[in-house]
Amino acid sequence: MRFMCGVCLLASVALNVFLVRNYVFVGDEWKKQKLSSSWAEEAAAEAEAVALISCSGHGRAYLDGLTVDGKPVCECNTCYGGPDCSLFSSDCAADANGGDPLFLEPFWMQNPATSAVLISGWHRMSYVFPGNYFVSQELENHIRRVHSIAKNAVTQGKYIVFGTGSTQLLTAAVFALSMNLSSPAKIVAQAPYYPTYRVQTEFFQTAWFGFQGDASVLKNASDDGAELIEFVTSPNNPDAQLRKGVLQGPHVKAIYDHAYYWPHYTAIPAPADEDLMIFTISKLTGHAGSRFGWALVKDKQVYENMIYYITTAEMGTSKDTQLRVLQLLKAIHGKEIFHFAYKTMRDRWEKLSKIVSRSNRFRIQEIPPQFCNFFEEVRGPSPAYAWLKCEREEDSNCRAVLQAAKILGREGSLFESDDRYVRLSLLRGQDRLQLAAASIK
Repeated sequence: MRFMCGVCLLASVALNVFLVRNYVFVGDEWKKQKLSSSWAEEAAAEAEAVALISCSGHGRAYLDGLTVDGKPVCECNTCYGGPDCSLFSSDCAADANGGDPLFLEPFWMQNPATSAVLISGWHRMSYVFPGNYFVSQELENHIRRVHSIAKNAVTQGKYIVFGTGSTQLLTAAVFALSMNLSSPAKIVAQAPYYPTYRVQTEFFQTAWFGFQGDASVLKNASDDGAELIEFVTSPNNPDAQLRKGVLQGPHVKAIYDHAYYWPHYTAIPAPADEDLMIFTISKLTGHAGSRFGWALVKDKQVYENMIYYITTAEMGTSKDTQLRVLQLLKAIHGKEIFHFAYKTMRDRWEKLSKIVSRSNRFRIQEIPPQFCNFFEEVRGPSPAYAWLKCEREEDSNCRAVLQAAKILGREGSLFESDDRYVRLSLLRGQDRLQLAAASIK
């Protein structure tokens, strides 16, 4: 004990010497007097130089991207090419298939200083934070703060679990809810549902659980005592409808996937307050590549089971990612991002709706106006996806119909629905949206 106290004393002295030599105390915080080297300026200059590379508004250059002769070059958007992405190819297809939320890129380009983060070579080299924790307490605090701004979830009385995107948390939740059950759990989701629920559950299937399909099939079935776990997506992917679980009873547990329950995608009639809710940074800020999500969990045992899964699978979440997410959430100090994102998604939906309304060949889902707790008024739809249906009898494969018009969408059968339906993403960059809109007639 005396030895440890001596070590602590020496460490404290060393820290104080460092601070005195390198910092001055101003007000309530330490201020840097002078950088001991130019590493920070050099790193910032390199990042800014790449950011200034012109790609004609149809591409982007990156520090970790393509290079020619050791210098970063433009990575062009779909249908564009050339050294500066200025050459348009009229033969390519408009890709409205994926869920990359690039519509938020302009917002972050307008706010470069508040969202940027500089990571030193020695940043968080340990597996853990002090106290043997895998999570940043400061990041957890900011997650709770952003939910209070968005008015979309109750965080009081909830534990928070970090994961590598919401995808990992979905599996962690299934494991957590199926552990120690008297019989294997049947995993279900109401169709049309997000395909990853089925694909991932089947991939990780164990003696504890297996995927059973459409929850609606079991809705009116007699209660045989089977353990059921229902994925509930609200707003739903692909049709953007606000949902509640369809199954009830003592043997039913629910995992609420609220990836799109933010003011830019849907009205927020009330803060969500389910026992297990999952969110993701990709649909909040658009940073899908950072792979970060979190779960709000009411039950302590379920929380501990999820933590056990995350630490066993990944030894926690990347500290570099946690730092970047923390900086992004700090930049959300008001309602600006929600207003910007809502306007963008609303305008896209209205434009597509007008185009489809002029056609007797296609129809998209109806989303009624609803009072929003965030905007404090009735607001119209602004969904992440259009759930488009081919109306003609001969168009039984709607994806093929659109593909013939050079539009790429995701077929309905992937969502356990009819192939007369296609999911079109409204999240992509402006280039892809304009190409898709121009091709629908």
